[in-house]
Amino acid sequence: MRLPAILQPRVLREALASLFSKPFTTRFPDEPFTPDEAFRGRPRFVEEGCVACGACAQVCPPKCIEVIDDLDPRRPTRTLIQHLDACIWCGQCERHCPTGAGIELTTEWEFLGVRPEDFEERVQKELLLCEVCGGPVAPTDQLRWLYRRLGPIAFANPTLLLVALRDLGTLDASVKSASAEVQRADRLRMQCPKCRRSTSYVA
Repeated sequence: MRLPAILQPRVLREALASLFSKPFTTRFPDEPFTPDEAFRGRPRFVEEGCVACGACAQVCPPKCIEVIDDLDPRRPTRTLIQHLDACIWCGQCERHCPTGAGIELTTEWEFLGVRPEDFEERVQKELLLCEVCGGPVAPTDQLRWLYRRLGPIAFANPTLLLVALRDLGTLDASVKSASAEVQRADRLRMQCPKCRRSTSYVA
């Protein structure tokens, strides 16, 4: 006859060992809990390291990072919003960040909120617009990060060249042809990839 589970030798050994050993649980909330350094806690955008490229949104499995472009010509911006209530704490955003410093998993594990905004992590960056069609080109910080990383090679790209010259204070405005139609001379203007192709192959 088979013994009940509680009387089986293995179960009895585990029960006795548990009875006479110290508890493995923490004393939270009486004592603060400090997670391990490798703990994957609440993701946080890092303002200085984030270039708002949107790579984190592309690799996010639950698609909890939202990219919003405001194309108002007076102050165009790109906002990244992470909805923590949908986050699965996988760490793909941190792992695939191109700069390696734009978003990081902290050891924060306890946070409360009563509004949707309490579960949002956001960062906002200046967005450059195409001077031909008005569409988005890229965040300014992303282009700055690119030309600093590429070095002299970056000056082969007109958009990176313009951003670098503006940062150096040697360029007040882009070069625009006198023609109403897009000309090859318009290559020295801030352009999106589509308009850049049209000015590159214009007759």
